[in-house]
Amino acid sequence: MEQYLQLCRKIMHDGTDKGDRTGTGTRSIFGYQMRFTLEDGFPLLTTKKTAFRLIVSELLWFLKGDTNVRTLIGENNRIWDEWAFEKWAASEEYDGPDMTDFGRRAAADPEFKQLLDEQMDQFRARILDDEDFAGKYGDLGPVYGRQWRSWPDGKGGTIDQIRNVIESIRSQPDSRRHIVSAWNPAEVEDMALPPCHTLFQFYVADGRLSCQLYQRSADVFLGVPFNIASYALLTHLIARETGLQPGEFIHTLGDAHLYSNHFDQVEEQLSRTPRSLPNLVIDAGDKSIFEMETADIRVEGYDPHPKIKAPIAV
Repeated sequence: MEQYLQLCRKIMHDGTDKGDRTGTGTRSIFGYQMRFTLEDGFPLLTTKKTAFRLIVSELLWFLKGDTNVRTLIGENNRIWDEWAFEKWAASEEYDGPDMTDFGRRAAADPEFKQLLDEQMDQFRARILDDEDFAGKYGDLGPVYGRQWRSWPDGKGGTIDQIRNVIESIRSQPDSRRHIVSAWNPAEVEDMALPPCHTLFQFYVADGRLSCQLYQRSADVFLGVPFNIASYALLTHLIARETGLQPGEFIHTLGDAHLYSNHFDQVEEQLSRTPRSLPNLVIDAGDKSIFEMETADIRVEGYDPHPKIKAPIAV
């Protein structure tokens, strides 16, 4: 994963310090590309432990067209909780302690962090126990899963982009239209978080399937390791579905940034020596891509350095 470490070094040494939506502050560059040959091993970061199970469950959540955190919470996946909780805490029905700007306050105040954790645990429990509450506050709007599987066609129907791209790869492998978009300008304002990974394209050559992702905004320390592994996994799954071998994953970034409160963690990671990449194992029998469960997918031979904690900017 030297490609990823080179990106971190590039931003730290050559990036521009900028403000951002969260108020945290970033150092960023614009326009960067990494390439990963998937036969060389599965690109799961080894310079810090990365939770592969969370990556799998989130990707399968997207592929099933789901947009409610209830599914993820049921699998003990908390990746999207903050955005759902923010919706609840800002509502007129919320009667708990003030959670305004909870991300930055938790990072600066251990007592507030403990209070936030308690409120989040109560929120998760209610999401699981109360279906009506989950329907109102657990849904994130028309985020990735909705756009991938149910893009509004403007005629009262929807477009299943994932099924369509699988069929086009099978029937017209040389097409230059194997594209899936998550950026829907008509619905961006209704999303809890506008898509960061906005568009991906598949390419078939010599019996191998490659994928290129364009990511408009990239949280390089926390998000990008997940994004690399998620789209590498997606490439493997689509290749399996279409009878091809996985080729390359190409990751093209727009605004690639490190948050200012992640600089120390980045330096710690850059001091570590990368280890051998693990191997991906898909043990799903004859299940289709839409039927797979988290337990069907695993990595073997993963020996990372310890995890490095850092706050998320909401």
